[in-house]
Amino acid sequence: MTLNKEIRVAISGKSGCGNTTVSTLLSQKLGVKLINYTFRQLAAEKNMTLAQVIEAAKNDDSYDKYVDKHQVELALAEPCVLGSRLAIWMLKEADLKVYLYASDETRARRVYNREGGDLQAIKDFTAMRDREDTGRYKAFYGIDNNDYNFVDIIIDVNDKTPEEIVNIILDKLVEKGLITL
Repeated sequence: MTLNKEIRVAISGKSGCGNTTVSTLLSQKLGVKLINYTFRQLAAEKNMTLAQVIEAAKNDDSYDKYVDKHQVELALAEPCVLGSRLAIWMLKEADLKVYLYASDETRARRVYNREGGDLQAIKDFTAMRDREDTGRYKAFYGIDNNDYNFVDIIIDVNDKTPEEIVNIILDKLVEKGLITL
């Protein structure tokens, strides 16, 4: 596989859609850096626990804004796959913008299969998290994360494996002349 330029791929989707898995696999296939800078990395840098960062972020917008800004800075520094909830909106310079769509049911089942627990409780938590995320993104950036029709490709991931999703993205990169297989 040959990169025809220093490519940057932005991949977004709601929790449980496979964003991290797909972004990781794609970055490995392309031989570029994966950028998935989150509260977890921020906590490590600040010598805080993840729980402390999450708690602090409830009353201080600077945590969210730093993570969002920093991941774009990292993405602009080198060819990469940026996988995050806001990647397709924040990385304006992306050569390919991908949105992974999964139904609420599929997303909840994936979280359940990964972490266990009570399926209905997971569905309820996921719905609450979606509402909170949407509200935060609108308040911080004026972004409606339910409006992603501007992307290069929307992939319905409900019945696809991560490998199938990555192959769809690779085909799109070839179609756009960004890579040669």
